[in-house]
Amino acid sequence: MAPRPLTRIMSSGTARLARSRELARSAGAGATDVLHPLIVLSRGLRELAGAARRRWADTPKEKRGPALFFAGAGVLVVAFVPYGPLTALIALMSAAAWKGRAPAPVDTGPDEAETGRLQALYEALVPYFAVPDDPAPLFAPGGRWESAFSDAAFDDAGRLTALRIRYPAYFTDGEAASRARVEQVLYAKSGRGREYRFDWDEEGNELTLGVLPPLPTTVVAQHFVTAPGETVLGFTDEGAVRRTLPVRDRDASGDDDGGVRDAPPVIWRTGPRSAEPHLLVVGDPGGGASTLLRSIAVQALRHGGDVLIVEGGGTGEYAFLAGRVGVVAVECTPDGAVAALDRAARETERRLISADRARRAGLPAPPDTRRPLWILVDRPSALAHPAAADERPDPQDLLRIPLRHGRAAQVIVVVAEQADSLDCLTDAVRDHTRARVALGPLPAGRIAEVLGEGPPTTPLAQVPPGRGYARLGTGPVLRIQVPATPDPYDDATDETSREAVLDLLPERHDELPDPAPDVRPQIPAALPADS
Repeated sequence: MAPRPLTRIMSSGTARLARSRELARSAGAGATDVLHPLIVLSRGLRELAGAARRRWADTPKEKRGPALFFAGAGVLVVAFVPYGPLTALIALMSAAAWKGRAPAPVDTGPDEAETGRLQALYEALVPYFAVPDDPAPLFAPGGRWESAFSDAAFDDAGRLTALRIRYPAYFTDGEAASRARVEQVLYAKSGRGREYRFDWDEEGNELTLGVLPPLPTTVVAQHFVTAPGETVLGFTDEGAVRRTLPVRDRDASGDDDGGVRDAPPVIWRTGPRSAEPHLLVVGDPGGGASTLLRSIAVQALRHGGDVLIVEGGGTGEYAFLAGRVGVVAVECTPDGAVAALDRAARETERRLISADRARRAGLPAPPDTRRPLWILVDRPSALAHPAAADERPDPQDLLRIPLRHGRAAQVIVVVAEQADSLDCLTDAVRDHTRARVALGPLPAGRIAEVLGEGPPTTPLAQVPPGRGYARLGTGPVLRIQVPATPDPYDDATDETSREAVLDLLPERHDELPDPAPDVRPQIPAALPADS
């Protein structure tokens, strides 16, 4: 049977109800326009009352009495001043109108251009996050990005700076190759030339993309507030470490701007209880490896250590340290390097024997065994071929004893090598250098080879000197910027930086008062006879 038509009463009642609703909405809108000033004032008075209530709650109890007294005195003064109450009322209403004004409009989402960029990024990820048999796919050809993307943020140029991506649970996020493919797509589609950080939440099936700001390069050589046994390798991102140090920045022209700020450092701890007693630095030419070694040498001398420097490049970048108090030697020739490292190995053995005798006698270790001895070797592979031609041992073979027993003997070894000569390092150097630094524009695979784990960000093709990654033992991989410590004898060094480095150095032996005291133990040429 066909449905019965509505009666005239019901249809006319529906029309009257719609007209009534429209009239009610119009009346409400009109009342809102008329009463808008009162609404603004009431909202502002409510805000002021809430602020006064919070201020009163934050006031200590012992200060509430004086506060009430001064408030009452102010009310009396206003009451007796001509036109005081009227002025106070006008001021109160003005403050309420200002506090109750409508808030500025908030951007509620991406605009048309940003929406198009997100949709293009969604389509680019479909081949990696979609399978044909998925009944309810998050990623599908022709789908909408709102189903998988959230928390999108853009910079002034319209490029993506932050994004949260939901992906299917069946995606193989535990495989490095699968993650690398997705990260490469995001890097290409979001804009090259920036450093991205990708945080994979494997439990929640979410990927967070963020753009990291470049680390500042304005920190130069200076006295860092550290304890003995602590060495500042560089500075990293805010929040990456739980400690900060006060540092003084310099502007681009090299002048001291006088500003002091707190910066998060990457601190390498050495000593008998250190889990990473030795350091390996790998970088391309111009990456900043020599700068890091100079910074370490300056800090070691400041804490009263002895420093032995072996330079394989022969460029004289450490000549400014020669003749300084605490500097054992600065060797650049193959013969001098072999002789110096041989003496260092014998000194390590002597310290072990002296410390063992003291322990067996129930005495503290002798003072000369507790004074740190730093062995800084720059480019040992360049010394291997001349040493082999002269039928001399490889300098790296002479580092085996300091590397193996250096922690107990207070001997610290720092080796710097270029990335293209990484295969020339001996097994002793690779096995005993648990603290690692990779500097320069190295590919992600080479960084993972050096540090034992890939970088958490996308490496850049062009970086300033001293920029790279650091990893101490089994800790996380951190971005790092080495403090600028140039060679003061280099003609390209500006006068301000030259003076900053020279001011940190100890005085020369020839500048000591006569007679000059013996300020450091000498490394003997041979072991003392065992009594």
